[in-house]
Amino acid sequence: MSGVEEVIGQFHAYLLTEKRVSNNTFLAYKQDLEQLDQFLVKEKVKLNEITKRHLNSYLKRLKDQGLSAKSLSRKISSLKLFFKFLHERYKLQNCAKALIFPKLEKTLPNYLSEHEIEQLLAAANKDTSDKGIRNKVMLYLLYATGMRVTELISLTADRIYFDTGFIGVVGKGNKERMIPLPKNILELLRYYLEHIYFKLLPKSVQCDQTKRYLFVAYYNSKVKPLSRQSLWILLKKVLRQAAIVKNISPHSLRHSLATHLLRNGADLRSLQMLLGHQNLATVQVYTHLGNKEIRRVYDQKHPRA
Repeated sequence: MSGVEEVIGQFHAYLLTEKRVSNNTFLAYKQDLEQLDQFLVKEKVKLNEITKRHLNSYLKRLKDQGLSAKSLSRKISSLKLFFKFLHERYKLQNCAKALIFPKLEKTLPNYLSEHEIEQLLAAANKDTSDKGIRNKVMLYLLYATGMRVTELISLTADRIYFDTGFIGVVGKGNKERMIPLPKNILELLRYYLEHIYFKLLPKSVQCDQTKRYLFVAYYNSKVKPLSRQSLWILLKKVLRQAAIVKNISPHSLRHSLATHLLRNGADLRSLQMLLGHQNLATVQVYTHLGNKEIRRVYDQKHPRA
């Protein structure tokens, strides 16, 4: 073998315990390193023999296979972190340090206008079935908070603070941020939890009243968080019903909120804290903002507050 397997377990532990990456990020790094290992085995190169030339050859092969500049950038990020780890732990040469990221085209993310958001939510309101109400709650939350899809499906009931009007969202690096919610969203959440939630599960299923996931599915005799794919499917359905033909994903609602807040005069610092961006240099600038300030900005600038 190339030698990657001897340290892969320790690198995985490093990602999960020290870097505290999300599950999706962890799986991406894992896949990237598996690809690297396959390349090294094929080239008969050991881990301590790798040079920058080998890595450039590996990246060129990926590019020739049609990998996009964005995907290549992520591969390079994985290589840089992995070889930095090897250098610090095993004193191996950090041959990835000098790798250059490909130039990325700056493209604006897809988002919905405020009018289209109104159309989308109006379409969601028409389905008054139990699942329809659940779907409406998810879409309202996605736009009202700007949270990521993974953050939404990971929400538990104990993270909703009805007394203060905030919701606790656990983001990247397991860091929790507090997001204010409009009164109508809080009322919708309370109604969903009290009157709809348990109707969506078999009567035999017992759930912890506080730690339960907000949005669940029941399959293989187990209660599990609703999948990302399920959220995609329901959004596509509601988009069709709203006659919106844009290529919109659940993440697009996050971009929509950011766009609307900025257009309504929100400052970048409050927006960064609200959305939970993880750029360290930027986050440090915003740490002096408290919940009261975020609530004030949210109430003044959010289109649906």
